[in-house]
Amino acid sequence: MRIVTYNVNGIKARLPRLLEYLAEQKPDIVCLQELKASDETFPEADIRDAGYGAVWHGQKSWNGVAVLARDADPVERQRGLAGEDEDEHSRYLEAEVNGLVVASIYLPNGNPTPGPKFDYKLRWIERLSARARALLAEERPVVLAGDYNVIPNDDDVYSVRAMASDALMQPESRQGYRRLLAQGWTDALRTRFPGGGVWTFWDYQAGAWQRDAGFRIDHLLMSAQAADRFVDAGVDKEYRGREKASDHAPTWVTLR
Repeated sequence: MRIVTYNVNGIKARLPRLLEYLAEQKPDIVCLQELKASDETFPEADIRDAGYGAVWHGQKSWNGVAVLARDADPVERQRGLAGEDEDEHSRYLEAEVNGLVVASIYLPNGNPTPGPKFDYKLRWIERLSARARALLAEERPVVLAGDYNVIPNDDDVYSVRAMASDALMQPESRQGYRRLLAQGWTDALRTRFPGGGVWTFWDYQAGAWQRDAGFRIDHLLMSAQAADRFVDAGVDKEYRGREKASDHAPTWVTLR
């Protein structure tokens, strides 16, 4: 079973690329982020024609997450995170597919820092951690897949100096991610590439793609029951280089 996390950076603009990816790679589960589309404008018919069932949590112009499943209909378990009733951002969607629990996560960017956006990011990480702890208690195979907007280690970025002041690399962001891992989650890509140097995102600016000036912010975290089934993980980097591509590349884990 192959589970993919893919920040599409606007599903309307990127729909041809997404459908192309589904047709060529045929992943079993795809967790999408940054739909930038309302619930009403989500392209369900196109995705179903491609052979995928879907659940989604949209938001006009911003955010938005979805879970797709090949030849199956994902069963929604939870949308949004507890802890801030006034938070209307569409950033978390949890579903079950063929016995596997998956969550599509779009963690706040947090820039500029310091400031209210960074404070919101840190609170959101804590809210995610609370949900993650509850999921571990179920003792089931779970994958938390998404754009975490956290560069966990210095070898997860092309230039530490270039990103030093960014919210993605602040000590508080990294500490929040590490506290999450310490609950008992396994970072799939880090397991496959322990030496780092693997990117999932390349900015549109300053020729980042051409210079391979990227970093790793898309992560798939496995519960112990999922990690026991780990086979492989990787980044479908080639898709970042296609015409009108997202600035993220599809990132995946394969489980038995």
